[in-house]
Amino acid sequence: MCSTPRVASTRLEARNMHSLHHAACQVLVANTPDDKTARAHDLARLWRENALSWDRPEDKSAENEAPTHPGRPDAPELVSPRDMGRRRLGSQKGRCALLHAIAHIEFNAINLAADMVARYAQDLRIADEVRAEFITDWVGVCDDEARHFTMINTRLIELESHYGAFPAHNGLWEAAISTMDDVAARLVVAPMVLEARGLDVTPNMIRNLEKVDDIRSANILKTIYEEEIGHVAAGARWFLHICERENRENAKYFKILLDKHFKGLLKPPFNEEAREKAGLPLSFYKP
Repeated sequence: MCSTPRVASTRLEARNMHSLHHAACQVLVANTPDDKTARAHDLARLWRENALSWDRPEDKSAENEAPTHPGRPDAPELVSPRDMGRRRLGSQKGRCALLHAIAHIEFNAINLAADMVARYAQDLRIADEVRAEFITDWVGVCDDEARHFTMINTRLIELESHYGAFPAHNGLWEAAISTMDDVAARLVVAPMVLEARGLDVTPNMIRNLEKVDDIRSANILKTIYEEEIGHVAAGARWFLHICERENRENAKYFKILLDKHFKGLLKPPFNEEAREKAGLPLSFYKP
């Protein structure tokens, strides 16, 4: 059951798991950080142990579908992006504000990866012979994002703060809502645009943290940055898979979906080296 977000047991036991779909939905409905990260790790563990079936419930009622609005705690307060304050790294509060923004991105990224599994694991646009690879990729991303969130939140606690201490915006999840019926569009908007933007801006964040001698925070961001290249690569790989199966010109199709589903603009400068490692051709994001 995955209808209304609720607080439930932190652990997912194999005997209670009827399907991969159910396990992914349980990540989505969890509404505390500890519960959501634990369920994300359990989803990955159970999948790797071959303890989850691929079958989706025959009942197509709303309670068996991935929720449109995943569970979340009461804090942080969600505000408009234009109402977010500036983050000056010279003070501890400023560094906490930056880390909190990253923690919020990672929290939403857990939901995005779990939703990729719950919503698209059986999508007909993914070839049956590679479906297990698709699932493995996004279960792994979900596991990584949960670990990233925990790393950042632990650092916030070390700095006498915590997730929920600052306001945040819901732009990441709002961008996902318009792609809920199209796996190719989701791949474009989430990993290939929004996460790829992280590859562009994170190196400068790392340098700025090093300038103020916050080496601990900088090293955490270095770990996240290297692993996010793989997440963007997963998005590009499966988008190109769909283009090849459907005989589409990939750069043209990318831009069609971008125009339809993404409200913003692709903003330079681009980290071309990291994007190349992730398999994003220049033709996708340059005019």
